[in-house]
This record gives sequence, C-alpha cells and structure tokens, in this order.
Amino acid sequence: MISRRTFLASGAAAALALPSLARAQGAAAPAFAPKAGDWRTFQVVTRLEVQAAGGASQAWVPLPVFAAQDWFKPLGNTWTTNGATVEAVKDAQGAEMLHVRWNAGEQPPVVEVTSRFSTRDRSVDLSKPGTASPLSAEERAKYIAATDLIPTTGIVKTTADKITAGKDGDLAKARAIYEWVVENTFRNAATRGCGTGDVASMLESGTLGGKCADLNALFVGLLRASDIPARDIYGVRVAPSKFGYKSLGANSDIITKAQHCRAEVFLSGYGWVPADPADVRKVVLEERPGKLEINDAKVVAARAALFGSWEGNWMAYNTAHDVVLPGATGGKVAFLMYPQAETVAGRLDCLDPDTFKYTLRSAEISA
Repeated sequence: MISRRTFLASGAAAALALPSLARAQGAAAPAFAPKAGDWRTFQVVTRLEVQAAGGASQAWVPLPVFAAQDWFKPLGNTWTTNGATVEAVKDAQGAEMLHVRWNAGEQPPVVEVTSRFSTRDRSVDLSKPGTASPLSAEERAKYIAATDLIPTTGIVKTTADKITAGKDGDLAKARAIYEWVVENTFRNAATRGCGTGDVASMLESGTLGGKCADLNALFVGLLRASDIPARDIYGVRVAPSKFGYKSLGANSDIITKAQHCRAEVFLSGYGWVPADPADVRKVVLEERPGKLEINDAKVVAARAALFGSWEGNWMAYNTAHDVVLPGATGGKVAFLMYPQAETVAGRLDCLDPDTFKYTLRSAEISA
C-alpha cells in the first residue's frame, strides 16, 4: 500500500592581503565573492530501495528542515512509500528524518522523498560588528559542548590555545583558527565519503588529512575548545558554482555523492558567520588543473571568501552530532547527511549507494 504524507515543516585586512598576494604572483584572482542576492528554489528527490533479503527492514532519510531566514528556507517534504509505517521523527540532537518500516516480504522496500527549499548566497560584513542578537545560555552551552568525536579538552584544547595565543577577541581567534586549518590540513581523496570527524585522532596522529566532515569538524572543535560557539551544518550540493569553481558545486543533476559539511562560528555582534576551510583544501586538490599551490589565484580567492561567506548552491539538513536513529538496532551515527537503513542482516553501508540503492536528484524550480 502506498502512503503519502507531507511534513511542513572577513576581516577586511586579511581579505585584502590574500588577493594582493595573487596579484604579486602575476595572476588576477577569480571573482569568487558570494553576496546576498536573489533567492533560488530547488527540489531534491531522494529515492531509496532497501536490499532486504526477504526480512523486515527500516530506513531513515534526513530531511532538510534547518532554517535561517537570511539564507535558507525549507519549503516542506513529501513522500511516497510502500512501507508499513512512515513518520517524520526528530532525534534528541535536533536532526529530523523520515523513518520508514517495511514488513518482511515487501519487495522491494521503496521510499521516495521530495524536498523543496529556497536559498541564496550569504556574506557577513566583518569590518564592524552589527546588532545580531546574542545566543541564549542554552544555545551557547550546546554549541561549545564536546561531542563523541569532538572533545574540547586534551590535545584539542592545547592546540587551540597555541593557535589563539596573543589574539584579542573572538573574531581574531576564529580567523586564526580558520587560517591554521587551511595552512595545516589537506584533503585526502582516499577518505571514504565525507570522513568521520574524529578530531582528537587527527591531532594525535599528526596526519591532518580527510574531507569536509574531518576538516570542518577540526575547525569547529578548535573553536569550541576556545569557548567560541561553533557548529557543523550537514547537507548536500545541489547546483554548479556560478563562480566557475567545478570543485565547489554539483555538476550534474544526480547529486548522490555530493554531500558536503559546512561550518559556522557565532561571533558577538555578527551572529552566525559562515566558514568553510575544508572547501579551500578541496580547491587546492581538485580545481583544474589539480594539486594547486596554496598561493594559486583560485585558492587565494576561495580562501579570502570562505571566512564570512559562501555560495547558495547547497541544501542544509541539520547541525546534529551523535545522532540516535529512532528504533534502530545498531548504534548512533556521528552525523546524519546520508540515508541510513537496517535489515535483518544489520546496518547497511550508507557510503555504498549502488549496493544500498539510493539516488539523490536535484532541480531548480519556480518558487
């Protein structure tokens, strides 16, 4: 039986210095400068087919219900499924998902979720503080707290203290941490998916490589260890970069493997400030012709822009860590930006969509 439900759900000095370096190298920096402008509306269809081997099965599909009135507005989710039960549920950490259960013998177990949202580029003027409201005590506590994979003591705290030594104020400290992550990490193409975000292990090993969920988690962890609220936002790229950066966009309507974690830091007077040091390292590794130098004009432009701004070609799911999947027999997941499923044989590998059989497809639509 098919059921259908609807759930409605830069500092000026640094910014100028970096392009100057590119000019000194004899190359003009590409125009990578996201600014708030027109809203764009997208639709993402997630279709999941569970390989259940005849037994009962269940799945959890992340829903994009994160909201920020200045740059991201969820417009609701609809779904169809042959599941026996289906409901939108929320984990204690705030991740929302569609939970579907199928009876044994239902072949094949299928669910299709259509999500719509509006988004636009964003940029925060870091030349002077504004009038952003402060976080509540509860919110502040949440966004400086440790998680299972992001401790705020030990080597994380020691590293953060070294980076921020002599820096006055949260803005200066946050920028120092951003620049340190850009300078000292690298994107590792061999890392599965988006990485795991195991910050302490990265620092203890001395090998600061990985992908977005690793490098941006390191940024967030160092900020939290400095008593500065910060968070990861988990999502997926939905469209090409309008600035011509192939590495920073989805270059096909099939976005099954386009998941991307971004980050934000909360600064007094400025509010939530976007940042993405992981994407700077992605530009270094992947932007044509590949394996660019840190002072390449494309890298310099992205580095200057990605502390304080980002492009609106991306769908946000949630900011949750240590997510408990309601009704699951397996353990919690570090974050939720991939569909998850369990059969009688156990948890399926969410990073193997061909075996798992799920696809994500995006399209820009009229509002």
